[in-house]
Amino acid sequence: MPDREIIKEKLRDNFAGKIVRKDLTKKIKEGANVPVYVLEFLLGQYCGSDDEDIIQQGIEKVKKILADNFVRPDEAQKTLSILRSRGFYTVIDKITISLNIRTDTYEAEFSNLGIKDIPISSEYPEKYDRLLCGGIWCIVQLEYEYNEEDKRSNPIKIAKLNPIQMPHVDIKELKEGRKAFDKDEWIDVLLSAMEYDPDGFTSITQKIEFLSRLLIFVEPRLNVIELAPKGTGKSYVFGNLSKYGWLVSGGKVTRAKLFYDKQKQQNGIIKNHDFTVFDEIQTIIFQEPAEIQAALKSYLESGKTTIDNNEFTSECGLMLMGNIPLSANRLPISPNYFDTLPNNFKESALLDRFHSFIEGWKLPRVNDSMIFKGWTINVEYFSEIMHTMRIQNSYGLLFDELVEFEAKSDVRDSKAIKRIATAYMKLLFPQWQKVEDVDKEAFDLY
Repeated sequence: MPDREIIKEKLRDNFAGKIVRKDLTKKIKEGANVPVYVLEFLLGQYCGSDDEDIIQQGIEKVKKILADNFVRPDEAQKTLSILRSRGFYTVIDKITISLNIRTDTYEAEFSNLGIKDIPISSEYPEKYDRLLCGGIWCIVQLEYEYNEEDKRSNPIKIAKLNPIQMPHVDIKELKEGRKAFDKDEWIDVLLSAMEYDPDGFTSITQKIEFLSRLLIFVEPRLNVIELAPKGTGKSYVFGNLSKYGWLVSGGKVTRAKLFYDKQKQQNGIIKNHDFTVFDEIQTIIFQEPAEIQAALKSYLESGKTTIDNNEFTSECGLMLMGNIPLSANRLPISPNYFDTLPNNFKESALLDRFHSFIEGWKLPRVNDSMIFKGWTINVEYFSEIMHTMRIQNSYGLLFDELVEFEAKSDVRDSKAIKRIATAYMKLLFPQWQKVEDVDKEAFDLY
């Protein structure tokens, strides 16, 4: 079993500024309705020590910052009033920047504060390009000065902006940092980053099975099915570890919502996300089931389909999650696992297009003792490195050099094996760049 103190020191040496003590996140999160990555950024700034006195001082500091500066939508006007009376104020808010081509200037929009068209220096979008791509959470120093002579000018100015979320990710840092850990240590780092205690798993096989939930985070167009009893934490993983995924939990689903809404001329969920997860698949009502089934068959096979004579393409992966009844010894009652799926997902032509199946009944039930409380990679960095790994193509080429299929191998099965293996390489061995880097024992094991 890997030594927790050794892992902690390796994390500090190789991922400084990107780690957090998870029990502190939970402690403050319960009393603060703020995004986890905002909390963990502040905890990393003020609670990076093992000294309990310093930690307690840091916690009070974080609470004060959130109380004083985090903008709640229902208190936006109160915040603006304080800014006006003081002439300056520091806020924590999600900022999106756009280029006004009419004036050739950049303008900022504040999500919770509800203001937009705020002038901002070009240095910020040039330095932090994610501000232009959907926005990121920032700590912003604002100034307020009303000009009587030019009443059309905006009195609010941005004096200074510091991103809280990762403004960019250096994948080389991840690859170099990974080299400091052996394979068992890194597996435990990944599990703890998912917020689960590695000591709660009974075997390496169980750990790998649990990590397989992350494969669609790192590999484009990977399609997965998981059937599991309730209480194995599957919904939490997909709803909390990445802002690039979309979790559909019950309700009605239409083809327009998934792919393309012709009436609104608007792309659907699958176009805009890294992965889409149908949680509690048995409770979801699929309207126009025949149309959805036809579109999914085509999309799952090639990443494209035709919607109202328009070609639709995406790199989004798809995951179906459902419950499965178990016997007293925690095995499926029926050997026909997919009988529990909705009728429009039982067709073999559709099921054959999924690459992987997770036997969720083999995973441990999640309780309070399974929640990780020590030092690990913070959720924002974890989310970003997985998102960035999706465009790393060298692992597919490396797989081709390492694995040779027999000529009689089924093409669809070969593609599935390659996608799964490539995803595991990205997740477990990101430091592998060429054949000479590969630990053959590790590769054979996984």
